[in-house]
Amino acid sequence: MNQDTKSVSFIPLGGIGDVTKNMYLYEYQDQILIVDCGIGFADETMLGVDLLIPDISYLLQTKKKIVGMVITHGHEDHMGALPFILPRLLALSPFPIFATPLTAALANEKLKEFGVSTPVQTVPFGAKSIFMGSFEVSFIRVTHSVPDSANLFIKTPIGNLYHGSDFKFDLTPTDGKKSELQKIAKAGAEGILCLFSDCLGSERPGRTPSEEVLSEHFEKEMRECRGKFIVTTYSSNISRLNQAIQIAEKFNRKVCFVGRSLLRAKEVAQKLGYMKLKQGLEIQSGSVKKYDDRQLLIFAAGSQGQENSALSRIANGDHQDVSLKSHDVVIFSADTIPGNESSVNFLIDTIAKKGAKVVYSDINDNFHVSGHGSSDDLMLMMSLTTPKKLLPISGTFRHMVAYRLLAQKLGYRENDVFLIEDGQEVVFTKDTSYLGKKIEVRNVYVDEITGAEVESVVLRDRQMLSEGGVVIVMAQVNSATGQIIGNPDIITRGFLAGEGSKLQKGLSQEIIRVLSKDKGRVTNWMHIRKLIGTTAERYIFKDLRRRPLVLPVVLEV
Repeated sequence: MNQDTKSVSFIPLGGIGDVTKNMYLYEYQDQILIVDCGIGFADETMLGVDLLIPDISYLLQTKKKIVGMVITHGHEDHMGALPFILPRLLALSPFPIFATPLTAALANEKLKEFGVSTPVQTVPFGAKSIFMGSFEVSFIRVTHSVPDSANLFIKTPIGNLYHGSDFKFDLTPTDGKKSELQKIAKAGAEGILCLFSDCLGSERPGRTPSEEVLSEHFEKEMRECRGKFIVTTYSSNISRLNQAIQIAEKFNRKVCFVGRSLLRAKEVAQKLGYMKLKQGLEIQSGSVKKYDDRQLLIFAAGSQGQENSALSRIANGDHQDVSLKSHDVVIFSADTIPGNESSVNFLIDTIAKKGAKVVYSDINDNFHVSGHGSSDDLMLMMSLTTPKKLLPISGTFRHMVAYRLLAQKLGYRENDVFLIEDGQEVVFTKDTSYLGKKIEVRNVYVDEITGAEVESVVLRDRQMLSEGGVVIVMAQVNSATGQIIGNPDIITRGFLAGEGSKLQKGLSQEIIRVLSKDKGRVTNWMHIRKLIGTTAERYIFKDLRRRPLVLPVVLEV
């Protein structure tokens, strides 16, 4: 329990010290408000894992009631875990979920795909506040790299909080919908106990450039392109797609969307009127071969180098409709999410080997601007909200430290800025704030296709398989004497020929020697299997300095 019952607690289940997997809890007495429910992305060490999701063990075990959930915007790292997590939470007790129009539509499409029937309710900008238990939440429009992004002004019985999810202050957004600066300032004038702020751009000086500057670069590159013009970006980046579409129309290029996530985002955006494609401008992928390459703009999903994405299949020559040629141009119009660098670089190399021109941020930063505010944007948010305390979110620890330095420039003391980890509670009263309990949060790995959770022990076994190979020890053991009958069969995979044959002979002798020490009727077969496995692991490490996955198979005779 909190030391003060008249307090509000903030507990991050993901998104602190990490750019992805955003999920935050606000607690008042026996009530919980959830903000965001995002996925993380597996790196190369997480073998056979597609996604990471927040650990909701605390929510499943607590006696407190979830009174509602709010999604701030339509990026996967803020809403992608909904189909995996919602069914488990709703099984405890039903609660409402709210988001702005595009965010709600994208979320509902994802839930429909996974067969989850609970809808995310739409809240238009300018609507009245939403009441969920003792929490009153207002949506404030901010500019980001996906339309309809929102910050949240959260009123509670003990004071106001401002959840400043991903934002920048773009004064000339391509859709004309600017950040609601007056509403942010009005919230600040009402008094804010704490600003929870995006901090990913805290190391960059100045302001983040406007999306508008990209149009002229797209136009120049498309004019000079003699083949297919291929653009890959986040599927939810509707504004970026619209920019390229307008230029394609100018050069009489047909537009083709390739990849399920892009097609889904396009359909949602069209339905809401956020994307307009003139009659005859769009073609299906099956019609691509009917047109000359210089007549085509292709949007391909897979900006993060995902293995089975449309762009990866195009690059590898596996796509049935689209192939790469030397006069094609491929534009990466997206930041690489931390952890995806190896996948993206490998994909760029694969495209380059086909002879196509590849444009990406390391060599040309004219085709992407960040959706996250730089130093001046972040300090402007602090100045508009004038909070008592600050807590950076949605960034790595170095971004959090840089954010604290920005706050100190504006006169905040070091201890006014909370730098915490996932699972660390921060308690707010009307007059004070302090660190509360620490909740254990673990990595939760998920198979994207089945939605099944992948246990950490499975991941460990996969790691051992990839690095050390596998050794299967099949032994017949006499149940009356506990002794091995004959020599055990040893099967190795992932070893050099010389290593395998040497290992089979020496390991057989060692297992026979160890089991010969204990004679008598076998009463614990688990012990025998464990003894064989441990003996094999020790012998192999001593002899070859390797740690393979050892699978003992004992046949009772």
